[in-house]
Amino acid sequence: MLDMAINAAQPSRCLPPYLPTELPKGRFIVIGAGKAAASMAKAVEENWPGEVEGLVITRYGYAQPCDRIDVVEAGHPVPDDAGREAAQRMLKLVSNLTPDDVVLCLISGGGSALLTAPLEGITLKHKQELSRALLASGASISEMNCVRRHLSALKGGRLALACAPAKVINLLISDVPGDDPIDIASGPTVPDPTTCADAIGIVKRYGIRLPQPVWKVLETGRGESIKPGDPRLPQIETHIIARPQTSLEAAADLARAAGVTPVILGDSIEGEAREVGKAMAGIALQVVRYGQPVVKPCVLLSSGETTVTVRGAGKGGRNVEFLLSLGIALNGVQGVHALAADTDGIDGAGKSAGALLRPGTLAKARTLGIVPRDALHANDGHGFFGAVGDSIVTGPTMTNVNDFRAILVI
Repeated sequence: MLDMAINAAQPSRCLPPYLPTELPKGRFIVIGAGKAAASMAKAVEENWPGEVEGLVITRYGYAQPCDRIDVVEAGHPVPDDAGREAAQRMLKLVSNLTPDDVVLCLISGGGSALLTAPLEGITLKHKQELSRALLASGASISEMNCVRRHLSALKGGRLALACAPAKVINLLISDVPGDDPIDIASGPTVPDPTTCADAIGIVKRYGIRLPQPVWKVLETGRGESIKPGDPRLPQIETHIIARPQTSLEAAADLARAAGVTPVILGDSIEGEAREVGKAMAGIALQVVRYGQPVVKPCVLLSSGETTVTVRGAGKGGRNVEFLLSLGIALNGVQGVHALAADTDGIDGAGKSAGALLRPGTLAKARTLGIVPRDALHANDGHGFFGAVGDSIVTGPTMTNVNDFRAILVI
């Protein structure tokens, strides 16, 4: 099912139907950022019949061979110099365009960190410190991206403005709950209805300390993003070509064919990973004990983006934290197996995509001298599942439609 979920979101499969049907009178320029940006660019090169040039930025290890579109690898989830320099190249590439030109923008999850261009007065070091603070704060992806949009020279519609007067066509692979384009890579080529005041509220809510230059950009309103209806914006056409729901449905079809009833619980589930794990355990136990809301064999499928407020010495990782909490709540009940993984191949700061949970996982951990609750308290899901040998290592998948969770009850 995990393989099916990932394959359903591969750019080679989902991107070609959304390419323009006519060649532009002027230049055809491809730009983009995200974990799937290179594989999206490759799909364009393999299917576009005309001339093409461009630049995309992806995470280290996620490059794909392209002949006419430059691919740059950069830092994620914390931005680095490679991303900043590539962003400046991208701005130069889209300058001085004409109404006859078309810019194809390929955006996927991870683009917020990869497409880094701090506003004047803000340094790369400031952005790096902010990224680390946001990742550890427990803020949702929507909240994190709201703050990022108001500190960037590219996000929040600014990159679209830089492309004017050329037409902009956005092809997006969604990794965010609700599939709102403004939250996918912080919306560099779509207008943004949020404000600097919204960003300040988020910073205060999570107690994030900002350097004075960063605070000043928000407080003075200098970081205000490009709003809907701004007459300076070019013509913008936006398509979401892959989303979490599509991947869940692909997994559900496979389960159904195997004689297992799929139940899709939601594609936009958020909240603390450990709390979501406890809630999902309650549903699984209801199936085991009462055959509700569905009789076994069944599989409970979900997606979304939970959060981990890192307080311990572990690396976090929302999928492994979810599974560890789920396992503790299930307490070894027979017949319940689970998998949780990030479809991009990396769960947080760990090297694995996620992990498997079996009825005997906690018992095995205890024989190794590991106390499951201590591991959860330390936010050390990666260490826990690595020790019991149940980490899932996929390597880069070249796409990203957020987390995939499956709880199989047999």
